[in-house]
Amino acid sequence: MLTGLRAMNQRHQTRIRTLQGLCLSSIGLLMLGACATQQERVTQKEDSLAAAGFTVRPANTPERQAMLNKLPPDHFVQRVHGDVVTYVYADPMVCDCLYVGSQQDYGQYRQQKQLQKIANDQQMTAEMYSDPSWNWGAWGPWGPGYGFDGGFGRGF
Repeated sequence: MLTGLRAMNQRHQTRIRTLQGLCLSSIGLLMLGACATQQERVTQKEDSLAAAGFTVRPANTPERQAMLNKLPPDHFVQRVHGDVVTYVYADPMVCDCLYVGSQQDYGQYRQQKQLQKIANDQQMTAEMYSDPSWNWGAWGPWGPGYGFDGGFGRGF
């Protein structure tokens, strides 16, 4: 019996070390992603804006440059003129330009961002449970009867 307990304790310790390693790896990847420079984040956003249909207008005259400097950098500004809604994204740092898009372009951009977030969340979830040493069988059967209707065995 003592040998069985030692073996179980050793497996438990191995699992703990494996989970700790996975946690540290995940934290490292998250921190690495957080280390992206402001310029890299803006560039990624601009790629998404262009893909959604926004057009680039360079601040290539003194008048345009002065107007660009009045807008909040790296933020959307909504302009309503009659029934027409226009979205403007000012980038004085990377391209020294404005991104201009319609309400439809903005909606497309938001939809792309939402889909990207869902994809990132799904990938993160899938990666979190990919430990090959995890013993799923220890948790009971995984088929018909799975759940609280008796699939886990006694006590569940």
